[in-house]
Amino acid sequence: MTIIIFMNTLKYLQNNEFLLDVDLWRLFANLEKLNKISLSFLKTFFETVKEHVSTSDFPMDFRSILRKFFQGDLCQTHQIYCLNYTSAVFYLENLRQREVGIYLKWCEQNEQCKRLHLPELLVAPLHRLMRYPLLLNNIWRRSTDETEKGFIQSLKEKVEKSIRNLEGKVKWLDNFQKFRQLQEIIIWPLIWDRDKRFFVPECLKQSLRENSSENVLSSVNRLLLHEGRLTLAESTRLLDVYLFLFNDFLLITKIKRNKKKYGGSETSLIPVCPSLTPELQSFIREGGFCTVLDQPIPLDRLILKNIDPVHITVFSLRNAFLIQHKNRYRQCIAVFLLQAQTETAKKKWMSKIETAISNYTTQHETKKSTTFCFPAESSEI
Repeated sequence: MTIIIFMNTLKYLQNNEFLLDVDLWRLFANLEKLNKISLSFLKTFFETVKEHVSTSDFPMDFRSILRKFFQGDLCQTHQIYCLNYTSAVFYLENLRQREVGIYLKWCEQNEQCKRLHLPELLVAPLHRLMRYPLLLNNIWRRSTDETEKGFIQSLKEKVEKSIRNLEGKVKWLDNFQKFRQLQEIIIWPLIWDRDKRFFVPECLKQSLRENSSENVLSSVNRLLLHEGRLTLAESTRLLDVYLFLFNDFLLITKIKRNKKKYGGSETSLIPVCPSLTPELQSFIREGGFCTVLDQPIPLDRLILKNIDPVHITVFSLRNAFLIQHKNRYRQCIAVFLLQAQTETAKKKWMSKIETAISNYTTQHETKKSTTFCFPAESSEI
């Protein structure tokens, strides 16, 4: 594996007391063990083929090889590495802002690396795991022994099931990393700071702080469906806002940029989740954050309206649409007039919101029908 060059170079540097604060495991996990097992599998496999070619009488016993590795540590070792992959990319993004840039460039210049960057190499073991079912399928097609074919087919199905389970775990971990980052950059102002109409005596503020909404994003079932920058039209100004569309509510936040210039300070070292949009990643690195503008809008209480072209001309609105927030009594308690940068972006936002509302409604109607599905009444009642 070419990636071993990066790992061994880092080991050498740390043995000479350089980059001691870089966590080898967080970056490469069990790569050394994975490399050893993968290499052993390839050597055993090709030695068997070579012996068969040189001696026609020598039977190719693939079953013992496949049983040894695929029912052994091969797939399990890959899984451990793959589960750490998202965290490794996240950690690497943090390291890039420091002196490790010199180490990375030196490794990339190695002929064996072929100018490939570390992120491209970190993902290689994942691709290799995905190819194992193809390898097993090719062996199955060329096998003439029915018992061997049955064994290989069974093994292929187990590997495919293992990959499906792994994909679910990786997605969950990626989502967890993303929401952990969002919790750090989304600020939830207290009610008396958000709206000056509400007066709360100092003696009561502490009890209200304890019931703050900072943990709203901690639900494991919540998904981020769409996000992006829009412009909110207020009575006297246009305000830059950043919207987060989740699978159960819409959150509108104000963009707050940090006015200080940090350069090489700690703010530039903030780790950024790679699955966030490039725009938000850049925004986080600059030390920015998002302040919640108003309470979350549940999708079952969100009304989406397109702005008629006539109004666009009269009021100088471009690529605009309207969002209404209604309470449980169907009264409108908030209105947001939003503008996208392009007509395409506007249509995409409206489509995403409509789809999210439809899915949310369908899901909850199904739950209600299941909850209220009682057995038939007895004739004696």
